[in-house]
Amino acid sequence: MGPMPILRDVKIRERDDLGGRVPPAQVVTKAWPVLHSGSVPTVDLEHWRFKVDGLVDEPRSFTWDEFSALPIEPRKNDIHCVTHWSKLDNEWEGIPVRRVLSLVKPKPEAKFVLQRAVGGWTTNLPVEDFDREENLFALRHSGEPLSKEHGWPCRVVVPHLYFWKGAKWVNGLTFLAVDQAGFWERSGYHMRGDPWKEERFR
Repeated sequence: MGPMPILRDVKIRERDDLGGRVPPAQVVTKAWPVLHSGSVPTVDLEHWRFKVDGLVDEPRSFTWDEFSALPIEPRKNDIHCVTHWSKLDNEWEGIPVRRVLSLVKPKPEAKFVLQRAVGGWTTNLPVEDFDREENLFALRHSGEPLSKEHGWPCRVVVPHLYFWKGAKWVNGLTFLAVDQAGFWERSGYHMRGDPWKEERFR
């Protein structure tokens, strides 16, 4: 696979004029571009499973009914895509990442997490970036269920990193002692993806 497409038909922001909310080289948009590799996967909720394994004390496999019955909370944040767009004031509803972590109990030696998605797509994160209050397994955006193109039925939202570091169509996590590159990271994208440092590529 080649690199993600970069939006080139917009004027790139040279300086943040929104009170420190927009990272370098980003343009603010009210739209929500759809970017992913391959086609939108088909998800069957009856057979959907969210599996957590690796370095955890309590490996789990949730059905959709079990997962979606976990406590739902709202979050509001800005998102920043590696392809240079930022979308501000997103309103989400979903399951806090920390709620799931409290159930599976990652071991002290678990330093990284590999998010898995329907169709085999993956992305990696340090556990310290994953275990944050604002992070969410999002089920709804702007009061509506996620569209299929945006990750229905569930996507990860990690707003302090580039948006690709939260998997669309997420269906599992593997906790690791050693970092393991995901799909885009194997193609040269950054292993962490901090938008404020412009960590786009390695």
